[in-house]
Amino acid sequence: MTITELLMLGAAGIFAGILAGFLGIGGGTVLVPLLVALNYAPVEAVATSGLSIVITAISGSIQNWRMGYLNLSQVAGIGFPAVITAQIGAYLAGIFPPYLLLLTFGLLLWLNIYLIEVRKHLTAKKQAELEQGELRGQAGQGENAQLPITNHELPHNSNILFHPTFAKIATGSAAGLLAGLFGVGGGVIMVPLQILLLGESIKTAIQTSLGVIVITAISATAGHAARGNVLWVVGLILGGGGLLGAQVSTRFLPRLPDRIVSLAFRSLLAVLSIYVFWQAWEKFSNG
Repeated sequence: MTITELLMLGAAGIFAGILAGFLGIGGGTVLVPLLVALNYAPVEAVATSGLSIVITAISGSIQNWRMGYLNLSQVAGIGFPAVITAQIGAYLAGIFPPYLLLLTFGLLLWLNIYLIEVRKHLTAKKQAELEQGELRGQAGQGENAQLPITNHELPHNSNILFHPTFAKIATGSAAGLLAGLFGVGGGVIMVPLQILLLGESIKTAIQTSLGVIVITAISATAGHAARGNVLWVVGLILGGGGLLGAQVSTRFLPRLPDRIVSLAFRSLLAVLSIYVFWQAWEKFSNG
């Protein structure tokens, strides 16, 4: 391994770690193309990226837990269904043509962008209705007007569309299925589903997603390791960089406005969709 390659791997790991902490994704969308570009076999790239993701996600999740931002029961409720359904997704992935999988995944990313915006409008509408009801109640009782309620003062679970247990199982199952089907860590799927089904804020969804990725990445890496696909030295270098990046980004995430985080996540989905559509066209053209 040359010094240049070593520096590239370390820098890529740091960048993937920053993405993991800020956006709740594993970083495989960055690491796999880089490893393939460095002439590693695709299966080795996927497997080695998984090892790096394990280290990065554990690092970021421990930091989130220490700061009090990680709900372990939520992570378990979403993570374990994802582990099971990921195997189903992996099986189904072998049935459909690669270009069709990529095309479908790109459309799914676009759908997520739209649904996040819909959920934001629904939450804002519900909050406005609660504020109006509060003000009417005060006017009817002849009380002095008070400040409108904020998101933190909304009744607990008031913006969940389904029963919490069902929503957790559905989120984990869908994320695992789609992750196995499309070969992604699941963060780009878990974050929107938590916002939509569980009514979570985008920051909470990102922090939970990173915790769930610990479970799914360990499962996937163990399977690849049993087949001898993991490049341990490369994976540890990437993971070391990811550890540093995740420590930085998880500390800064709580300080950022939700609007900025939401814009960054939707921008990531848009960029990924363009890349995925290009990959689909390449595979379709090459037959």
